[in-house]
Amino acid sequence: MPKMKTNSGAKKRFALTGTGKIKRKHAYHSHILTKKTKKQKRNLTHVGLVSKADENNVKHLLCLK
Repeated sequence: MPKMKTNSGAKKRFALTGTGKIKRKHAYHSHILTKKTKKQKRNLTHVGLVSKADENNVKHLLCLK
C-alpha cells in the first residue's frame, strides 16, 4: 500500500504545539485592511487554536491520525 500524502495546503496553514494542539492563523487579515479598526487588526494577529469539532478533520489532512 502506498504512503499517505499530507495535504499541501494544510501543512502550510497549521502547526502543532508541544502539547499536541493545532495552531492556526485568523482569517480576514490579508487585504482590505483600511476599513477595519486597529483593535480588530491587532486581535487578528494573535494565533488561535483549532476547535475540538474540527480537530479530527485537520489531523486527517496532516496524516496525524
